[in-house]
Amino acid sequence: MATDKPARVCTVIGGCGFLGRHMVEKLLASGYRVKVFDINRNDDTNDSITYYTGDICNKQDLLSSLQGSDIVFHHASPPAAANDESLFNKVNVEGTQCLIESCIESGVKRLVLTSSASVVYNGSDIKNGTEDLPYAHPPMDYYTQTKIIQEKLVLDANNTDESRGPVLMTVAIRPHGIFGPHDRQNIPVVLNAAKNGKMKFIIGDGKNIVDFTYVENVTHGHLLAAEALHEDSVVCGQAYNITNDEPLPFNGYISQLVVGFGYPPPSIHLPFHIILILAVLLGWVSWLLSPLVTIRPLFTPMRVRIAGTYHYYSCQKAKDHFNYKPIFTFAEGMEKSIQHFKNNN
Repeated sequence: MATDKPARVCTVIGGCGFLGRHMVEKLLASGYRVKVFDINRNDDTNDSITYYTGDICNKQDLLSSLQGSDIVFHHASPPAAANDESLFNKVNVEGTQCLIESCIESGVKRLVLTSSASVVYNGSDIKNGTEDLPYAHPPMDYYTQTKIIQEKLVLDANNTDESRGPVLMTVAIRPHGIFGPHDRQNIPVVLNAAKNGKMKFIIGDGKNIVDFTYVENVTHGHLLAAEALHEDSVVCGQAYNITNDEPLPFNGYISQLVVGFGYPPPSIHLPFHIILILAVLLGWVSWLLSPLVTIRPLFTPMRVRIAGTYHYYSCQKAKDHFNYKPIFTFAEGMEKSIQHFKNNN
C-alpha cells in the first residue's frame, strides 16, 4: 500500500515579520512543515507551526530551530528606516554569519536569503537593471551597506563540493518595493502621512519609473529558487531580482494607494535637485546637533533619490533559471492590500 512522503521541513528566520509571515503561509500551502524563528512571537499564532524565540546572534538559540530542516529562509532584518548602524550590523552582518555557521553545524543544505535590490542602487537612475550591476559604492545608507555585506556572506558560503567541506547551497533574492497585507512600513507610513495632509508633494516631474512588488510574488520567487537549489544547479551561489515585472511611475503607486483610501493624490511638484540639496544640508545639521537633540528629517537624501529617480529591474535571469513569473498583477496586489487595511483599521 502506497504511503504519502513525509512533508519537507523549512525554518523561516524572521517568520513573524511582514514578509516572513507570508512566506510561512506560502510554505504551508505548498505542503511543507514549518518552523519559525524570531526575536518576538506574533499574537496570531498557528498551531501547525513550531515557534522558536531567540537572538539570531546566539548560535544556541538558532540550533534548535534548524535541526531537521531541509531549507532555511532568512528574512530577518531591521527596517531600512531604522537608521541604526549598530543594529544593522548586529542583525544583517553578525546575525547572518552566525546563521551560516549554525546551518552548517545543523546539516542544513539550502539557505535562501532575502537581500534587496538596493545593494546595487547608488542614487542614480537604474533602468531594467540586471544582477551583474556592481554593488553600490559608496552605499547610500547603513542599511544598504550591511545588506551588501550580508549578501556577500551568504553567496560566498555556497559550497556544493563535499571535498571542500559540508555542502551548503545558497541563493539571494533581491525584491524591490515590497507591499501587501500586514505591511508594517511602506503602506502604513504613506497612509498616516496622507491622513495628516503630508502626501501633497511630487519630487521631480513624477514620471520616474520604479518597481513595486506584491508580497506574494516575492514569496513565490523565494520558493521557486529554493526548490531549484541542487548540487548541479546554476542557481547555487547566485542573486536574482524578483519584482512584479511591470514597473510604473513612482507617483502612480502613491496616488493609487492614497486615492484607494479616499485621500487626494499628490499634486504639488518640488524640484528634485533643490530638495536633494536641502536634504543633504538637513542631514548635516541633524548630525551636528545629535549630541544635544535627535532630529529625524522627513526628507533624507536616500528618500529623495528613491522618490525622484528611475529604479526598476529585470527578472529575466529568474525567468531563465527557475521559471519565475508573477502570480499576481500590480492591480490585483493593490486591490488586496487596500481591502486588507480597510478591514483591519
